Amino acid sequence: MTAREVVRTLRWYVRELTGEAKWDDYLTECAAFGEAPMSRREFERLRDHEREHQAGGRCC
Repeated sequence: MTAREVVRTLRWYVRELTGEAKWDDYLTECAAFGEAPMSRREFERLRDHEREHQAGGRCC
């Protein structure tokens, strides 16, 4: 594996881990359907709300 491939893989991993890739996926989806995207702040707020109110993997 070359240094460039290592950097590319590491960058991909960090973007997936931090959620940066989800924002890019959202923008791509909006463009595909011709919709105006919400702001980054609104997007993150919605993701946080959904994460907090999902009933999965918690004991309470």
